[in-house]
Amino acid sequence: MTTEQITIGHCLFDTAIGACGVAWSARGLKALQLPQANRAATERRLVAKSQSSGAGEPPAWLESVIADVQRYLDGERVDFAAVAVDLDAVAPFHRKIYAALREVTWGRTTTYGALAREAGSADWESTREVGQAMARNPAPIVIPCHRVLAAGNKPGGFSAYGGVLTKERLLSLEGVRLDGVRPRETPRLPGL
Repeated sequence: MTTEQITIGHCLFDTAIGACGVAWSARGLKALQLPQANRAATERRLVAKSQSSGAGEPPAWLESVIADVQRYLDGERVDFAAVAVDLDAVAPFHRKIYAALREVTWGRTTTYGALAREAGSADWESTREVGQAMARNPAPIVIPCHRVLAAGNKPGGFSAYGGVLTKERLLSLEGVRLDGVRPRETPRLPGL
């Protein structure tokens, strides 16, 4: 790409758990923001993490991604593997981690250590780096950081509003319970 500035736009949309947001560039999805305490906070966080130049109407390809996120948060099984994500500003090791994580499908989980190994490193520092990559994930759900657990089937951290409770609820949408017992039916989330 030339030195010209890539324009990044954003918009908010309603879901079963509250207002979410997306930001996009010509390269793809730049960011996905889960709900914050209110709409204004969601938009502020989205703009800060995406460096959006302003709100706008999403391009047609992104409208289908928004619909898929809405369906996912309604409890439907959705595969986000084909969504183009703009990771141009992301460090190479984090890109490897995100690529490996995108292979972890609906209803499955992995660990910080396993992702480190998938990215080509197995020492404790790289496991910590995986945790940092999860905290900086620009597009949760599409890059499913909620599916990453600590050793011993522990939830680990989650930087979205609501923290670990939000992570557990997203996993429950997929039929995953951290105590190892799968629920009979996927619960619907009326909100966080």
